[in-house]
Amino acid sequence: MLKINLREAMHFIDGEYTAGSSGKTFDNVSPVTGRKIGIVHEGLRPEVDAAVSAARAALSGPWGYLPLAERAALLHAVADGITKRFDDFLEAEILDTGKPKSLASHVDIPRGAANFKVFADLVKNVPTESFMLDTPDGAGALNYGVRKPKGVIAVISPWNLPLLLMTWKVGPALASGNTVVVKPSEETPLTATLLGEVMNEAGIPKGVFNVVHGFGPDSAGAYLTEHPGVDAITFTGETRTGEVIMRSAAKGLRQVSMECGGKNAGIVFADCDMDKAIEGTMRSVFANCGQVCLGTERVYVERPIFDAFVARLKKEAEGLKLGAPEEAGTSLGPLISQEHREKVLSYFELAKKDGATIVTGGGVPDMGEELSGGAWVEPTIFTGLPESARIIREEVFGPVCHIAPFDTEEEAIRLANDTEYGLASAVWTEDLSRAHRVGRKIEAGIVWVNSWFLRDLRTAFGGSKQSGIGREGGVHGLEFYSELTNVCIKL
Repeated sequence: MLKINLREAMHFIDGEYTAGSSGKTFDNVSPVTGRKIGIVHEGLRPEVDAAVSAARAALSGPWGYLPLAERAALLHAVADGITKRFDDFLEAEILDTGKPKSLASHVDIPRGAANFKVFADLVKNVPTESFMLDTPDGAGALNYGVRKPKGVIAVISPWNLPLLLMTWKVGPALASGNTVVVKPSEETPLTATLLGEVMNEAGIPKGVFNVVHGFGPDSAGAYLTEHPGVDAITFTGETRTGEVIMRSAAKGLRQVSMECGGKNAGIVFADCDMDKAIEGTMRSVFANCGQVCLGTERVYVERPIFDAFVARLKKEAEGLKLGAPEEAGTSLGPLISQEHREKVLSYFELAKKDGATIVTGGGVPDMGEELSGGAWVEPTIFTGLPESARIIREEVFGPVCHIAPFDTEEEAIRLANDTEYGLASAVWTEDLSRAHRVGRKIEAGIVWVNSWFLRDLRTAFGGSKQSGIGREGGVHGLEFYSELTNVCIKL
């Protein structure tokens, strides 16, 4: 059913696919094999200017005057379009990321579609406020809030969950009546490109959804975040990039919403259900080859069960099957690129130099000749390091964790909070009172108890400290993606 060519990722501007005028391209490389799978057109200032202009024009065109019910119906059609073309999106996602087909088909594509329906419905059901004000003449005044679109939203999306995290932003932005210019990661251009075709099929007006490919500095990312025609910027990615974007947004006082890095902790108490804790920790450490912003890289286990927990996690990690996405039983894919693999392996070497005990992994697996060029690393578990070690302090973003013992509840909380980040945490205990006590004391945007990656899209999501600014999800997302005007009527 594919109409576009996944081997040539073009920009999508004003409802049309275009190579742009820069004449620049770069290779799209498979993380599974290391071989070139296509080319991507790089956007520079002219392409960004064209996309922002198209988005600005669409605000004053049909999109800006659509009744809410019609806008919601169109977004439902987009979601249905993704579902109808499930196999196309699955192919694009796997080509870009190399993640197991089972993961992409159960998480990335369904959630990518759901983001449009959830936020389309949410906008219709979130009230604003109204107040009666007493006045000296006794007649009074009525105040009520009106939500209006913020304008043109720049969406800078990451490579680890390309469709899911891009639509997590595009869904509420469009539901609120905005238009968007998306700059997907240069590592994963295909699902954003394909979504343009679905937007046209669903009847979304031209200019509402635009995609410009490229890099960050001196490329599409920088030109987009600096563009005076952009009214707000939403970003998911590493903290250092977030700082650069904030500096760009400061000119013109544009608002930002940012989900940045994390060094998330899991706390396992001795009274936990061990089977649940092992299963959940396995997912939180190794899902998507550890390339999940909410993943667990630090695991703290109460001393009475420490040895048993480490032994069981080791056994489960060694049971993971590394392989190509389409291979039956594949449970772990490659990292996103050779460059990222070098970063992850450098942390493995640092841990070894610091005296870590290697429970399992720590190197590069033998994947055979066909996959030898891919960005493969072994699932890895370390113990025995001090809390000052860099692999405990800094985000690795790979299939690795360090496990350390603790003795008291207070110590566990202190260890979990001893980080410059504050994105997520997981607590494993069957003591309900303890769950409440610990959950509220963890300095993180989301704390799971006896679960991980369980998300209600109506709830607030975001990071504290250096893990981000602002909250999205539910009404909190609408607060970012819309402007609230108070209308005061003297009676």
